[in-house]
Amino acid sequence: MATEVAATKAGPGSSGAAPNVPPASQVADKAVDEGDRDSLHTLPLALLPMNTPSLARAKMIKDGRMKSMVEMYNSGKAGSGRMEVTNLAKIFESSADFKADLVILEHMERLHSYDVYSLRIELRRLGIPIADQAGLQLSARKAQELTSHMTEFTRPLMQQIYGGTDTDFESMEPLLSMFKSPDKSEALKKLRMVAEKLGIPLAEVPVFMEEYGDIFLSLAYYQDALDVIIPRVSKFLDELATLNQNFQVRQMPRFKETGEMLQQRFNDITASITGRFESFDRNSRTLWDDINPGAFRAMKEMVQAHYVTIGGVLCGLTVKLDAWDEKFGRGKGGPVPKADFIMSEMRTGMNYIYEIEKSAPAISDLN
Repeated sequence: MATEVAATKAGPGSSGAAPNVPPASQVADKAVDEGDRDSLHTLPLALLPMNTPSLARAKMIKDGRMKSMVEMYNSGKAGSGRMEVTNLAKIFESSADFKADLVILEHMERLHSYDVYSLRIELRRLGIPIADQAGLQLSARKAQELTSHMTEFTRPLMQQIYGGTDTDFESMEPLLSMFKSPDKSEALKKLRMVAEKLGIPLAEVPVFMEEYGDIFLSLAYYQDALDVIIPRVSKFLDELATLNQNFQVRQMPRFKETGEMLQQRFNDITASITGRFESFDRNSRTLWDDINPGAFRAMKEMVQAHYVTIGGVLCGLTVKLDAWDEKFGRGKGGPVPKADFIMSEMRTGMNYIYEIEKSAPAISDLN
């Protein structure tokens, strides 16, 4: 049976002819690429318990319309092979191994985001076992990139251990190593003080701090993504305003209405999610004022309760703006093609992203 994979130009939402899937030698190795693992919108299926070898080498991605597609191969400028899960079922319908895979894929296509933090929550909720838990952690490279954000979250901890000094670590690893094998009696004394504040035995401090590091690394990851997104949204809205002044565009039916809707949606979504991060920041700054296991557990549960919605919103905004930049970045495209794309592609899925943000726990619940 001929496959229904579409040969597409690299990039979201493209389409073209339908050649067969290339042989395994042309497909990316099963090993999970760091960039995919750190991505909001790419899920290497090698992370999941896939029974079908060709699927274990594939990826699930969110396209510019927030639709989940299975990417069987990607050869760069030559094109990529993407299909919906329903079409995938037609290709592998005779495979007994595929039936279990299909159940998992149907769950995955309904997720809002594929970042590692929301995946942890969703896979646990769905009861999908993951053999390699390392695949649900950010790469060491990405963690290093997030140092500046992490410093803000770990500074209160440093002050507890080192007093009022400005001592900073580039990552949590040196600190965790010190917890496990403190070299100085003074450091050990301070660690005992932290253990007493937490109300836990000294031996349990390393586990607590690993959780502490992970929860604030997740916030640093999402904050970094938000910091990248905000100026891109502003740039797009500036271009939208410019288009509204173009004579040809102003003659297009419903463009003004669509532009106003997009502006409202982008502004509402970014204002709401920015407000959530401001609340996270306030809570993290006051956490050590009266630290105890219950206070940290409440903070941890509060942050984790927002993984799915934060991941979904940031994923949605990212793929939308990626699609726009790929089509019109570096000065490409005139006013009318841009307006057509806005009418057909940019508005599709914006209500979906807006509803994800609206479904998040209320900001008042965080304070």
